[in-house]
Amino acid sequence: MVSTYQKVAAYIDGFNLYYGLRSKGWQRYYWVDMNLLVGELLRPSQQLEVVRYFTTRVLAVPGDPDKPKRQNVYLEVLETLSNVTIQYGYFLPKERTCHGCGTTLRTYEEKMTDVNIAVSLLADAQDGIYDTAIVVSADSDLSSPIEEVLRRYPDKRVLVAFPPDRASQQLRKVATASFTIGRDAFRDSQLPDLVTKPDGFVLNRPSTWS
Repeated sequence: MVSTYQKVAAYIDGFNLYYGLRSKGWQRYYWVDMNLLVGELLRPSQQLEVVRYFTTRVLAVPGDPDKPKRQNVYLEVLETLSNVTIQYGYFLPKERTCHGCGTTLRTYEEKMTDVNIAVSLLADAQDGIYDTAIVVSADSDLSSPIEEVLRRYPDKRVLVAFPPDRASQQLRKVATASFTIGRDAFRDSQLPDLVTKPDGFVLNRPSTWS
C-alpha cells in the first residue's frame, strides 16, 4: 500500500534560532523540544522523519562561566529525543584590532554550520529522506544549496522557517515558501522541567530559562 503521507526532514540552525529567541527576550522558550516544534509546523498530511540540529559547543565568557554547562544540559536532552540528530561545527579564533586605540582583541567565529546543513540537505534529498525539507534559519548562505536541491529535485519542496526576529530576502526568493515561527509554536513545544535520560540521570531546566 502506497503511503499518503509526505515525508518531512527539518534542519535547525541552532545558533540562528538561539539568537533570534534571545533578541526577542524569549529566554523562557530556550528549553524547546525540537520534535514538537517542527510538529507545530506540519500539515496533517505530513510526517516528520528526522530533525537535524546543527550547533557548536560554546565557550565560557566573562560574567557567564556557566554558559557551556547550560548548553550541554540542553544538548543531552536533545540526545534523548527520537528522530533528533546533532552535528557540530567549531569556533575559529580571530584577532581583531581596534582602529581607534590599536588594541588587539581575540574573538571567535562559528564555522561549518552552514556547510553541514548544506551537505545534509543535499545528501538527504539524494537518499529520498524527505519530500519536503524545513530549514530553520535566516542565514542567506543557505540560499545556494536550497536552489540546488530544487533544481536537481523539482518534485521536492524546501520551506524556510525564520526564527523570531530573523529574516532573509535571499532565502525568501529561493525557497518554495517561507514564514516566521510564532510565539505560540515555542510556547506549545516546551520540554518538561525535568527530563530523565535512559540511564536514570535527571536533567534540569536551567533556572535562567524560566
